[in-house]
Amino acid sequence: MLTFFVITPIIIATFLFIASSNKAVRVLSIVFQSALFAASAYLVLQTRETEIVTFVGTYDDVLGIILRANTLSAVFVMLTTLIFLAVAVYTFNDARDKRSFWFLLFLMESSFIGLFLTGDLFNIFVLIEVSTLVIVILTMYDRQRRNMFYGKVFLMANIVAVQFYLLGLGYIYRLTGALDMVRVAELLADIPPESQLLPYVLIMTTLAFKCTLIPFFSWTPKVRLYPGSPTAVAAILSGLQIKSALYLFLRFQDIFGAISSAEFFLIVGIITGLFGAVMAISQTDVKLILAYHTVSQIGLIIIGVSAGHLYSHIGGLYHIISHAMFKTTLFLSTGIICQSYGTSDVYKIRGVMRSMPLAGAATGMAVLGIAGAPFFIGSISKYFIAYDVPLYLNAATIAISLGTIVSFIKFSSMFMGKPEAKGGISKAPRSRSIPVVALGAACLLGGIFGTQIIYFLFRYEVQVVFTSYVQKSLIFAGSCIAGYFIYKHLVKGNGWLVKFGAMKFGFKTICASIGAFFAAMLLLVGYVF
Repeated sequence: MLTFFVITPIIIATFLFIASSNKAVRVLSIVFQSALFAASAYLVLQTRETEIVTFVGTYDDVLGIILRANTLSAVFVMLTTLIFLAVAVYTFNDARDKRSFWFLLFLMESSFIGLFLTGDLFNIFVLIEVSTLVIVILTMYDRQRRNMFYGKVFLMANIVAVQFYLLGLGYIYRLTGALDMVRVAELLADIPPESQLLPYVLIMTTLAFKCTLIPFFSWTPKVRLYPGSPTAVAAILSGLQIKSALYLFLRFQDIFGAISSAEFFLIVGIITGLFGAVMAISQTDVKLILAYHTVSQIGLIIIGVSAGHLYSHIGGLYHIISHAMFKTTLFLSTGIICQSYGTSDVYKIRGVMRSMPLAGAATGMAVLGIAGAPFFIGSISKYFIAYDVPLYLNAATIAISLGTIVSFIKFSSMFMGKPEAKGGISKAPRSRSIPVVALGAACLLGGIFGTQIIYFLFRYEVQVVFTSYVQKSLIFAGSCIAGYFIYKHLVKGNGWLVKFGAMKFGFKTICASIGAFFAAMLLLVGYVF
């Protein structure tokens, strides 16, 4: 069964590539993706009580390729198929060549699913490389000169970063003589933590790069070409691709359970969240605002899963789902808006609610979700992240949320005012509104039924205390008021912020940042914390 999830997208990709009819490709892509989503939902139900293991080939021990599906990995597989289904419907009437485009998309989906299901450390390396190559090709798909250049930079930077993982993998094999993740975890339990430190730091350096943690947050959204890449690709990169790195982060934290790095990643999460919010505030391009808020929300997730409290950990997990929902919605809906208005400048788009009410309403629900408005999905995940944490962590989450609110006050100015003359706004295909509205509604339903969804996905029974939720809602209201005054008096027209937001790294600086993160983590985790 598990092999089916990895192989089927590749078979579909090959079939779609050789299909002669673009119309047939469009229909089949949605049919096949719907079937994959239904199968992944069934997988979630099957893994609620026990882990599912598939041995690929004739080996029945750790020497073979093993696929494992547990509660967490099954949820990530379902999330993957859901987002790809939304993208399939969104691009139904896209004019580009469906055969090559969907061949690459399904190949990317297969690599993501493989990452979530594989139990082999070397397979992770291979799948990371495959997904990186596909992402680079898709971001360069339109062959714009700027996209081609930065796509090459992104590829070379990833090659450098992944070498750290490969070195760590070799060190693990030297210590344990195994590559199966479960077997490695068992063997590492009998090895002193100081002997595990170097491979742990090597691997975590690669994952920090993939998660856009400091010091990688300033260049990654620009190099990944969120402004220039196709909307569907940008939605997948922000809504899903980073989640694969977060999943691996959680897996390796379990494997290296003897190493205490929570304090280090709490600091990293706080700084990443705050700087991501400031970088988002500094942008004027709609897609860059969203891209940098991916960085700030990753910081929140890292805080949640590193805080050491059960509810905070659950909040971090649910915020992964929350972020996928509202960020995919925002990228797809703003794709409609930017294409219709012919610009992605936030100051040049006005009257969205009048000119395209469906896209505007879905965007508004996603904005309320990411801002953490009461009854929306982000409010539940942020509530649990900040549940019973130390005062400094609570203050950090409030500050990151405040930065989110400030930038989305700027972002929401697109909804108001009068739209341009009718001749200046083009109509987007109606099929694009279907996934946008559905995902926007999920941002609301995910808040109203948040505790039930958490139990269904992760098998945790959690409760929202009414008085504390009201308190969080009042803090949100106060943050909105403060955010309005900050935007009006400190952000709007601030030339210094524009210069700060234009900051980006060259290839040499990126490589130096990778080395600096490795050295800092080795020193702090090994000798300070």
